[in-house]
Amino acid sequence: MKFHSKHLMGVFVLMALLLPLAASGNKYFAFVLGMTFISLLWATGMNLMYGYVGLMPLMFAGVAGVAGYAMVHFTRTLGWSFWLAMPVASLLAAAVGVALGLPSLRLKGFYFTLCSLVIQTVLTLAFIFFPTYTNGDTGINQVAPPDWFGGELKGLGLDMAVAVMAVAGVMFCAWLVKTPLGQRFVAIREDDVLAEGIGIKVVRCKIIAFFIVSLYAGIGGCFYAAYVGFISPRAYDVLVSMNIWLFVAFGGRATIAGPIIGTVILAPIPFLLQDLQAFKDVLSGVLIIVVTLLMPGGIYGALVAWRSRQAHIVTDGEKVQGQQV
Repeated sequence: MKFHSKHLMGVFVLMALLLPLAASGNKYFAFVLGMTFISLLWATGMNLMYGYVGLMPLMFAGVAGVAGYAMVHFTRTLGWSFWLAMPVASLLAAAVGVALGLPSLRLKGFYFTLCSLVIQTVLTLAFIFFPTYTNGDTGINQVAPPDWFGGELKGLGLDMAVAVMAVAGVMFCAWLVKTPLGQRFVAIREDDVLAEGIGIKVVRCKIIAFFIVSLYAGIGGCFYAAYVGFISPRAYDVLVSMNIWLFVAFGGRATIAGPIIGTVILAPIPFLLQDLQAFKDVLSGVLIIVVTLLMPGGIYGALVAWRSRQAHIVTDGEKVQGQQV
């Protein structure tokens, strides 16, 4: 049974909405859970591009940063509500992402990844060297939480809002990949030349995919800024993009369950190992090597392969018993 069947999706939604209630008595675990939900939203977007289109967008965090800084500017300078600033900032970030990434969308594989890395570097440098807008390396602190009926959305309410946004992102991705557009994405991933030959507008589909993925990045970037209350260039640098990719690859790309598994396992680690900063970076590098060499399909892929082998063993055993009878 696939993860995005109705029953298992229902279990995921129920657990995601109950966990903030369970963690509400402990601020530390509630914060870790909220950051995990934001990471899940990002990982789901990364999975859409990396898993279903076959391109690895390492500028993902940079696009999220554009939205985060724009949201702070809209709310502080223009006095907008978060709920107005967030979608506008996300659309702006998506437009910027598509504009910057458009030349690279004709590239494939490693070349696209390398070009996206250059774009991420440019965005990070922009965050640093435009202090009038971003406050440079110092960052922007005391970012206000979302407004809510004349007050501020804090505590359990904000945790629930983040959880709902992550669940909506997962459900939208699960629906999208089953649509004709999602099937075109898969066809492009498998063989973009053949996809072009059968009438699929490859570049147009990549642009649409990149725009949707950039929206995931932008929405997550806005919620990150409002949830943490502080943003800086380091919050949206290439290491963040690499970690998001690792969540997807570790759990299993091109599946709905994979990013959830990878995020739930890996996202809390940096918070649980705060006193071992150097070890966290080493651990990330080791995990990338392990996933690349030993688990190319991720944990979910390894689980599916194991179940397939078990099914073959049972089938072969039944055939042997039938022959003996």
